[in-house]
Order: sequence, then structure tokens, then C-alpha cells
Amino acid sequence: MAKYDPRSRSAEDFINDEEIRETLDYAAAHARDVPLIESLLEKARPRPLGNGCHCAGLTHREASVLLACEVPELNERIFQLAREIKLAYYGNRIVLFAPLYLSNYCVNGCTYCPYHAKNRHIARKKLTQDEVRREVIALQDMGHKRLAIEAGEDPRMNPIEYILECIQTIYSIKHKNGAIRRVNVNIAATTVEEYRMLKDAGIGTYILFQETYDKKSYLELHPTGPKHDYDYHTEAMDRAMDGGIDDVGLGVLFGLEKYRYEFAGLLCHAEHLEAVHGVGPHTISVPRLKRADDIDPDQFDNGIDDDTFAKIIACIRIAVPYTGMIISTRENEAVRGRALELGISQISGGSRTSVGGYGEEVRPHDSEQFDVSDQRSLDEVVRWLMQLDHIPSFCTACYREGRTGDRFMSLCKSGQILNCCHPNALMTLAEYLVDYASPATAGVGWPLIERELGRIPNERARSLAAEHVADIRASSRRDFRF
Repeated sequence: MAKYDPRSRSAEDFINDEEIRETLDYAAAHARDVPLIESLLEKARPRPLGNGCHCAGLTHREASVLLACEVPELNERIFQLAREIKLAYYGNRIVLFAPLYLSNYCVNGCTYCPYHAKNRHIARKKLTQDEVRREVIALQDMGHKRLAIEAGEDPRMNPIEYILECIQTIYSIKHKNGAIRRVNVNIAATTVEEYRMLKDAGIGTYILFQETYDKKSYLELHPTGPKHDYDYHTEAMDRAMDGGIDDVGLGVLFGLEKYRYEFAGLLCHAEHLEAVHGVGPHTISVPRLKRADDIDPDQFDNGIDDDTFAKIIACIRIAVPYTGMIISTRENEAVRGRALELGISQISGGSRTSVGGYGEEVRPHDSEQFDVSDQRSLDEVVRWLMQLDHIPSFCTACYREGRTGDRFMSLCKSGQILNCCHPNALMTLAEYLVDYASPATAGVGWPLIERELGRIPNERARSLAAEHVADIRASSRRDFRF
């Protein structure tokens, strides 16, 4: 039987079922072990390092003990530590993005997704380049600068050439003061050669959700299609990084399998990337199974409540303090607001999960991948974030300044990334307030920018950021960045 080996390139070794089950048994046995849990909290707390800070993180086994903790006082300390780590690495900035669905044609048989090949209810659609252009202009008119493109797996309808053409179209559109500055890609597992083509096209992060790390469940949930191949899917991030993609994003669909198993598997995957490539995941997403066209989440037995969901987010933040964490409009306003405090650093806003949905005045439902719980406009989300004392950020500077992969991680792990991110966030927020915000949102935003400019510790950076904000307000000059 295979043994756990994070340095192995074989999925059977780095997502090792025996290791995960032993981890869960160990965590359950120590769920009330106060000295052990306190020692893990002490290990994980932020420590000063030069002008920044350092967090050691936790192993999958250590973090599983925190997730299993049944001591109320220690659970509150877990949440508090997650808040401290979030502030230490990401401050009060929240990056905003939108998904852009290109095509819902799919040959797979995933039992939890309405795109599955046998679904005859859903309206199948694939955007033409003119329709992509219309969608992107609509997104730019909202104020978005960062997109995550999505497409079903269909080699005939959605070949890599189509994806590459869409990326080229998206980057080419400069509408008024708008521009999409970073395109992240969420498409099916593919070859090293095709990942290299995506890299050459200038993508940001390559995102691929594992869905479930439990191989038996995975095979049952993906009965047909190329996605049925568990090993090929699970080893995709290695091929992506072999193809030159610096930043990759992990995620599981919570609700498909027991959440403790998924949590441990997710962290094993992060440990594997660090061990083999020297760089952990750039992002981790935490979607929960939601209702969609012919999908009823109540048919699945492993749903998790909001409190458990919050604890998962907190424990991921503690275990992998450097990674960006993403929550989408699958979740409602209240859940998202709580999650922001515990570790989430990126959210979507004004999202439509249907193909062609942004160009339609009325939200179409017959081609959606899932029902959107938070249906507020981007302007409403931006104002809400500022009212909660967060800085909405449209920044893409690290990607365009070459701060990706191990270069980004070295800055992030030391806490030095804050010296770039805070002023960049404020400058991109100023762009949004001038170009897109409602009067109500602008009225909240400008005082926040003035306050936050004063909190930039480096005098030269503070002065330069204030100068750039003034230029943005007074002229059409845009895209200043540190």
C-alpha cells in the first residue's frame, strides 16, 4: 500500500487515503487535549520579522486537531488567531473579481453540476467573440479589473484555441477608462503543453477545484467523461506548474464528502505543492454545494452549517497563512461578512453565473451553474465593504510587476507584501470612485481613502500614493502602481 509522501508526483502518495484517515482519528482523539491545542495556537501565531511578520503555519494533521477542537474557549481563540493572521498578511484589503462564463457545453457526467452532459433542461450556450466583447464591456462598466473565466469541458466546443482567443479578446478591450488587467482561468485539467499556451497568453492564476479528495466518492460523483480520471485531475497542478504557470488555485466543493476529510486532503495538496515546487497555492477557494438547475443539494448527505463553515475558513487561514482565500456569491451577505473577518481576502461582486448574463438587463437563469445568493450590484458590495472598514481593492500590480510564484510567496510569507498592497489598493479604489461609483458609495469612499493614506507607515510611499490619488481625481491618468 502506498505511503504518504508529499514529494511524490503520484496522487496516490500525496493525497494518501490511509494518512488522511489516520489524521482524522488522531484529531478526534485530541479534540479536548487542551495542552496540545494551546501549543498549536502558540506555534501558529504571527511573530515579528524585520519590518514584517512570520507565521509558521500548521501541518494537515495539526490543523485537523484545531478543526476537531471541542473546547469552546479554545474555539474562540482559534477564531481570534485567524483574525490576527488575516490582518498581519492582508490587512483590511479585500480584492474584488467577477466570474465570466464562456460556455456551458460539457461532456462530463458530474452529478452535482447542472452542466453535466445528460441535462436536457439547461440552455446550452457558447459565447462568440462579439459576445465576449459585450460581456467584458458590461463588466468594465461596473468597474471590474480582474476576471475568472469559466468553461465546461468539451474538446470540440471549447478547445484550448477557443479559450486562448477569448483571453486575447478580453485583454484587448479598452472601454472608456476600463481595462481588464488580470484574467484568471478555471478550466478542466489539461496537458503541460496547453498549460504552457495559457501561460504564454498572460493568464494570472490557474484555478481547478478538486471537488472531493476522497477517491471512492470522486469516482462515483464523476461517473462518465474525462473528469472521471481521479489521478489525472488531482495531478493537474503539477502539470500546470511544469508548464510555467506560477500561481495555482486549489479548492473543494464542501458538501460532497465529509468536511474533515476534504479539509485534510486540501492541506495535503498544499503541502505537496510546497514540497515539490517550492510554492504553495496562490489561492484556496471554499465553495459550498448550492441549488442549481436540476441539482438539489439536499440529495447529498454532507452539507455543513454556517458555524462549521466559518471554522473551516479560520483553520485554513491558520494552516496556510500566506494563501489568498476566496468566497463567491454562492454565499449570502451575512456569511460573507463573517468570513471576511476570519481569513477571506478575495470575493466576487455583481456576479452572474449564466453564459452571457452580464450583457442582459434581466438576469437569465436557464444557463446558470448555480443560484447566486448575494445578488447585490458591485457598487453595493463596494459600499458595504467600506462600511465594514475594509478596503475594496481592484489591484493587479503583483501579477504585472512579476511578483508571482516564489517571488510573491517570499514577500507574502515575510509580510513585506503589505508595503506594496496598501497603497495599490487605495489607488485602485480611487479609480473606481471616480469612474464608476454612485454618489452614496463615493461619499463613503473618499473619507476612507484619506484615513487609510495616513496609515501608510513609509513616508515616501505615503506621499507618492497621495499624489497619485490626487492625479486620479483630477485627470484621466490611471494605472499607477507600486
